[in-house]
Amino acid sequence: MSTNTSQEVDLFSPYTFGPLQMRNRIVMAPLTRSRAEKGNVPSSMAVTYYRQRATAGLIITEATQASAGGQGYISTPGVHSQEQVQRWKEITDAVHEEGGLIFVQLWHVGRISHPVFRNGQQPVAPSPIAPRGVQTYTTDGFQDIPAPRALETSEIPGIVEEFRQAALNAKAAGFDGAEIHGANGYLLDQFLEDGTNQRTDQYGGSVENRARLLFEVIAAVGSVWDSDRVGVRLSPGGSFNDMCDSHPQQTFSHVVQRLADLNLAYLHLVEPPPSQGEHPVPDLSARYFRQFYPGTIIVAGGYTLERGNQVLREGFADLVAFGQLFIANPDLVERFRRNAPFNPPDRDSFYGGTDKGYVDYPALPASGA
Repeated sequence: MSTNTSQEVDLFSPYTFGPLQMRNRIVMAPLTRSRAEKGNVPSSMAVTYYRQRATAGLIITEATQASAGGQGYISTPGVHSQEQVQRWKEITDAVHEEGGLIFVQLWHVGRISHPVFRNGQQPVAPSPIAPRGVQTYTTDGFQDIPAPRALETSEIPGIVEEFRQAALNAKAAGFDGAEIHGANGYLLDQFLEDGTNQRTDQYGGSVENRARLLFEVIAAVGSVWDSDRVGVRLSPGGSFNDMCDSHPQQTFSHVVQRLADLNLAYLHLVEPPPSQGEHPVPDLSARYFRQFYPGTIIVAGGYTLERGNQVLREGFADLVAFGQLFIANPDLVERFRRNAPFNPPDRDSFYGGTDKGYVDYPALPASGA
């Protein structure tokens, strides 16, 4: 459950959730960087990359395939082979040596994929609905995403088992916990929202049915980890990857209320910016969902130091995730603390490439130097 929320709380306040003690409330958001090596093994550079950012109260890794079939972008890491697990162990060791905490984010991209990643097979999804205007980056450059194949009901337990096995692998790799990626238009979100789920079996129709896969995955991961080491990320109202739901407040309120009963590590909410969405969006911020979820809430969505402190003081969230700021500022916590300027991000090096724009951003000189 959430600990103290008062006027005295700010981003530098320590925080305890479950058995874990954070030294501040600054979270490094999951950031796809597309630099995995052959076999989708995290690169050796990733050890340095995550070590540099270990002053965050909590690191959530880049999205990581629970299985080979869950890949949708070039050079994204998995946690389904021994080689991958061994490299992740180097990464978790590096973060722990710096006194940090690190959760793995487990995903399956569902329809946001291409046959090139699936041995020539179609991507899979709850329903055969192609995402409009969405491309993925492959070895042959940007490719349009084809219409997916609807998963057979009999195939779904296999997806759940892949997440369970990935959780086992992540535990062996030394992670402090696991975040289930139920956001941003990937497989679990595709099942949850009625714009992408037109099934008529027990995984479609009512919100209870559409949420079934998400909660089966939570139970599977929770069979490996204690529940207070399992987090869930949701993006209510997000339109990324051509997502929409006819009643998003109703859909996500149902999910959040059920999550509140599970004693999870946290609920990670990606708040929709006002400019997002093709449909009218009611309040889908942490401010709205706090009434249903008294436990730990991480909020994400273009936050600044000032806005982060404000949402903490108001009690609508307990932790604040920062994404792009962490790309260019490995010492973001210290920059916040000193009110120092930020390194400008090199957007051309966000995805793929070498150490340039990955581990070569400069840190501040030592205080007093």
